Amino acid sequence: MSTIYDKDLPQNLANFVPLSPLSLLRRSCDVYPERVAVIYGERRYRWLDTYRRCARLADALRRRGVGRSDTVAILAANLPEMYEAHFGVPMAGGVLNAINTRLDAATVRFILEHGEARVFLVDKEFGPLAKEAMAGMSQPPVVIGIEDAACSTGEVIGDVTYEALLAEGDPDADWSLPEDEWDAIALNYTSGTTGNPKGVVYHHRGAYLNAVSNALTWDMGESPVYLWTLPMFHCNGWCFPWTLAVNAGTTVCLRQVREEAVFGAMAEHRVTHFCGAPVVLNTLLSAPDALKQSVQHPVNVMTAGAAPPAAVIEAMEAMGMSVTHVYGLTETYGPVTLCAWQEERWGQLSAEQKATVKARQGVRGQMLEGLMVADPETLEPVAQDGETMGEVFMRGNNVMKGYLKNPTATEDAFAGGWFHSGDLAVWHPDGYIQIKDRSKDIIISGGENISSIEIEDVLYRHPKVMEAAVVAKSDPKWGETPCAFVALRPGVEATAAEIVDHCRDNLARFKIPGHVMFGELPKTSTGKVQKYLLRQRAESS
Repeated sequence: MSTIYDKDLPQNLANFVPLSPLSLLRRSCDVYPERVAVIYGERRYRWLDTYRRCARLADALRRRGVGRSDTVAILAANLPEMYEAHFGVPMAGGVLNAINTRLDAATVRFILEHGEARVFLVDKEFGPLAKEAMAGMSQPPVVIGIEDAACSTGEVIGDVTYEALLAEGDPDADWSLPEDEWDAIALNYTSGTTGNPKGVVYHHRGAYLNAVSNALTWDMGESPVYLWTLPMFHCNGWCFPWTLAVNAGTTVCLRQVREEAVFGAMAEHRVTHFCGAPVVLNTLLSAPDALKQSVQHPVNVMTAGAAPPAAVIEAMEAMGMSVTHVYGLTETYGPVTLCAWQEERWGQLSAEQKATVKARQGVRGQMLEGLMVADPETLEPVAQDGETMGEVFMRGNNVMKGYLKNPTATEDAFAGGWFHSGDLAVWHPDGYIQIKDRSKDIIISGGENISSIEIEDVLYRHPKVMEAAVVAKSDPKWGETPCAFVALRPGVEATAAEIVDHCRDNLARFKIPGHVMFGELPKTSTGKVQKYLLRQRAESS
């Protein structure tokens, strides 16, 4: 029904503009043209430079036929070119498909074909992988090779280099925001551990809102200096390429995440913020003291990707770094919840107690409309008692558009008007959620549900344990029992009995691992332990 507030008050160019992170780039260039936007080795680009390079990329792509909703894929490390593609590709109207650099050739080929990539930007390091992936394709994309003098491996491939492509474009060419903020801006593929990966589609509105949400969630202020340890191909770097344009920050690129490079960049550039999975934090904690002591200024770290053990959070904060724990999925543009710290409630807790609180996944971020833990069948919220387990559900503008060419999976994911995460959690009385497991990782022993994360948290508190993962192992009597996989700290030794005794002192009897296996844990490129491989090992042992 029309009201007095509708009549003669339509949307127009003066009062309605589609939300898109592209507007953030234009503002940073307009307001802070001389501020440094990108650092990589000896390369420096101001915001004016970055804007002009992105505009050149957009114009060059348009001249080569890229238009609205055409896919442009990229296979690259955390380079300035990867950062620029997050703006230049959608400025041309295209959809950016950042591909995981650790995938095998067959999976890369599937992604290129499924996403119908028209152009493929390929970093020199991954030239051989890209060539193998495209071998025999009936309609291979146009390939643009990214050169990097600092990279000593790989091969530059393609019809033209990235810099030559930029030379084809005009930095002053007109470009426009999308006509519809629901237009796709990015395509990201899930891990696909049990089949072909699913293509998760992001829209401009969600990318804009999550970029702003990151800045608010982390209280980043003006001109933060952000270090890229998180891959930009992972959920578009949790939307942080766009976040850095919210407040005209400086992005510091690293090709590889190594202890020396990370601490060196932090000290040299006075890095204020970085993101990393718990495995990255563990790597930094294991670094020599001389490296750790080279950083003498406050640093903020955001962690997610796998439930971080409280012991890791405690150790990072003891090193002088402030930890913010967030949670999300590829389908939610990366982080959409955070363990919002409340000093008035928790300020007097011990360091160990604070870390335990921070290990929870917390509450919804500013841009997420709904978050609940509920029964996966009825969608009835569970009791907020910290004990009753249910599935995590979300809804809001920073939930994906859907799965590309997969209406059945999209419908299932959104059944009942909520996004079904597949993560199992409890809801505490204060409204903070705590992940207990993926639904596929829960261990059912003698009819009792056992959280693998709870056992892992205990294992991480053993002084000799660097990494730990727990999976279910078939048992003739109990159905399943916990099987622990442990990676020890360098230079130490431990026995299975020693690990079991530690668990016995800290866990209920039925949760104690029946088997302990030592060795390196298999991980994805984003630091998540590949538990399906561990389950295979457990069953074959």
